[in-house]
Amino acid sequence: MFADRSLMRQRGVTLIETIVFMVLISVGVVGLVSVMNPLIRASADPMVTKQMVAVAESLLNEIAHQPYTWCDPDDANAGTAQAYGGCASDPQNALGPTPNTETRDGSGSGEFFDNVRDYAGFAMDNVADPAGGSIIAGYRAEVAIVEAGATFGVAADAALAITVTACRTVTPSATCAGRESIALTGYRFRYAPRY
Repeated sequence: MFADRSLMRQRGVTLIETIVFMVLISVGVVGLVSVMNPLIRASADPMVTKQMVAVAESLLNEIAHQPYTWCDPDDANAGTAQAYGGCASDPQNALGPTPNTETRDGSGSGEFFDNVRDYAGFAMDNVADPAGGSIIAGYRAEVAIVEAGATFGVAADAALAITVTACRTVTPSATCAGRESIALTGYRFRYAPRY
């Protein structure tokens, strides 16, 4: 008879055990929600990264396919010059547009960029094609070009390192500095007088 009373007392769950169980489950649920929340918030990041890569890659490709000659391609001697001195009027020896009226979209008083060096320092908001048609709004692309021939054991100006940085911006004309960005670097060698 005494044995039966001890078994009866041990059936069920006490109030303290129920409270401890609820606290443990609550901590687990809070932990799970705190892990899932950032994942849900960042779920669009792969798309943004892919778009930044596409912007940088397309602009780098556009630049690398431009001629890299001693003279501006519009110069009469561009196809034959073996040095800057062989140019009739426009040696392409400075980083930036030559002549300085050239623009990427041709909307200024000059012509389109027609040499790799023309793109040095170029930046654009709301990425557009060369004709000026907006393709992707909310993104910025910046171009940096430096002479890199010494890296390959040739004259400094025989090769250029082209770095295109793309980032997502909310405010137009805000630089990519300090923002999540993608930077792609390519090299272009001079094969002048051939383009």
